[in-house]
Amino acid sequence: MGRAESLEGKMSAQDPADLWSTSDGEAELLQDLGWYHGNLTRHAAEALLLSNGCDGSYLLRDSNERIGLYSLSVRAKDSVKHFHVEYTGFSFKFGFNEFSSLKDFVKHFANQPLIGSETGTLIVLKHPYPRKVEEPSIYESVRVHTAMQTGRTENDLVPTAPSLGTKEGYLTKQGGLVKTWKTRWFTLHRNELKYFKDQMSPEPIRILDLTECSAVQFDYSQERVNCFCLVFPFRTFYLCAKTGVEADEWIKILRWKLSQIRKQLDQREGTIRSHSFIFK
Repeated sequence: MGRAESLEGKMSAQDPADLWSTSDGEAELLQDLGWYHGNLTRHAAEALLLSNGCDGSYLLRDSNERIGLYSLSVRAKDSVKHFHVEYTGFSFKFGFNEFSSLKDFVKHFANQPLIGSETGTLIVLKHPYPRKVEEPSIYESVRVHTAMQTGRTENDLVPTAPSLGTKEGYLTKQGGLVKTWKTRWFTLHRNELKYFKDQMSPEPIRILDLTECSAVQFDYSQERVNCFCLVFPFRTFYLCAKTGVEADEWIKILRWKLSQIRKQLDQREGTIRSHSFIFK
C-alpha cells in the first residue's frame, strides 16, 4: 500500500474537522490552528467579532450546513460577513483558490489577503481571532440577594437576545417625495437598517426600525430589475441591488430578521397572557 492510499484510509476513518491532509502525505490537526473555533455558532461569532474584534478580524468555524464545510467569519467595520471554506477530502477551496494542505491554506492568510464580497465590500484579513484568550479569575461578591414575589415561574424564563445577522452594501433607493433613484450605502445591524450617503459618511441619513416593518418582498412595479421593497405603516421603501443574487441575499436576511422579531413578540405576549390568567 502506497503513502497516498495509507493517508486516504486514515482520512476516511476520521471526521474532516479532526484531520486536514498535507501535500507531503502527513496529517495535521485542524484543532491545532489557533483561530479555528470549532462548533462556534454564527450568532456567537458575530457577537465575539463585533464586541472584541476590529476591522479585518476573522476566525474559522464549523458550518452548520454539513460535514466538511466551514465558515470564515470576518468583521468588516460594523458588520460580520461569512464565507464558505470547503474541505473536499484532498484540498480546501476558498473563493477562487484551492489549497492542497492546511499549511498552504494558513500561509495564504499570513500574507493578509484581500477579499471582496458581492456587495462590493473589500476586506483585508489582518487579525486572526484566537480561540483561547487570557481571562482574569476575578468575581464580584454577592452582598444583597432577595426575590420579588411576582408570581413568575420557570416557564417565564424565556432566554432572548437581539438577532445579530449583519449585512452591508450599496443599494439604489427611490426617494420619498421626489421619485428619483439614488445609490446609498446600507448597513443592517440588530433590528436597524441604516442608510448613508456613501460608505465613508459617518452619520446615517435615516434609521429604519425593523420592528415596525410588516413585510419584505420582491417588487416588479418599478420597471427596474433586482428590486425589492420594505413595507412600513408610514411608507413603502423601494430598493434595487446590482444583481439578483444580491437582492435575494438582502431579502432572505431581512425576512429572517422579521421572523425573529415576531418570535420575540409572541413570547412576550404569551408571558403577558399567562400573568393575566394567574392574577384573575
